[in-house]
Amino acid sequence: MALHPEESRRLAGLLSQHAEQLTRRWTEVVGASLRGRLSQAELARQVQELRRSMIDAGENGITDLDSEQGGELRAVLAELSRSRARQGFTATETAISVFALKDALLELMEEGQDAATLRDYVAFSGLIDQMGLFTFESYVRTRESLIADQAEQLLELSTPVVKLWEGVVAVPLVGTLDSARAQVVMERLLQTLVDTGSPYAIIDITGVPAVDTQVAQHILKTVVAARLMGADCIISGIRPQIAQTIVALGIEFGDIATKASLADALRHVLRLTGVETTRRQPRRES
Repeated sequence: MALHPEESRRLAGLLSQHAEQLTRRWTEVVGASLRGRLSQAELARQVQELRRSMIDAGENGITDLDSEQGGELRAVLAELSRSRARQGFTATETAISVFALKDALLELMEEGQDAATLRDYVAFSGLIDQMGLFTFESYVRTRESLIADQAEQLLELSTPVVKLWEGVVAVPLVGTLDSARAQVVMERLLQTLVDTGSPYAIIDITGVPAVDTQVAQHILKTVVAARLMGADCIISGIRPQIAQTIVALGIEFGDIATKASLADALRHVLRLTGVETTRRQPRRES
């Protein structure tokens, strides 16, 4: 429901003339919903900023939140939503910060029992509803962006490429290997091979719970990409259950070296590089 310019100006007049009463009640309702999780000073600042933006929009004759006159008000609402999303508030708690204005206006306007006052309140409520929905949508977009950023960060943390020895790097995989993660593994491995000039890479799948055809294809693509960069790959962590699954699925690793453990893979690489390794004998007790 769109406002008439006269109605929007009357709303601006109410917000301006009864600023103290409206702000106090508005802040009380919002503060009760947030249960002390936001300081009174910060809450009062946000309410005052919203009130001033609504006054400016009303004086300019706003008829709809999407109209040109609502640009500054939309910006303030979007910033409020982003701030609340980053601080961990819920979408409901964020929207209440806008809808609480209805309670404050109702207490102010209920003294007038005429039809004109009722029509004004209904019109004002329509604009506030638009503001609340806009706040909710802005909050959801911010949360989705935060979740996507966190997922990307976790993805990078879960796929480290470490240098084990001069000329030897390793990729210890833990958890499920899907297409997105496989792409990150490949990119980080190839970049590390370039940065270190390592001719050998160990892909350790000890922490991968299960290997199916898709996971095997991801691993094989990574090995092929590394070979194109001039590096040989060794796959370690082939447990008995995984070996049986690979055989049952008919997956062929071809001439790719596979080892049961990371230690076996490292010894294999060191032999290839000409480094002799010996097992330490247990100390005899005298």
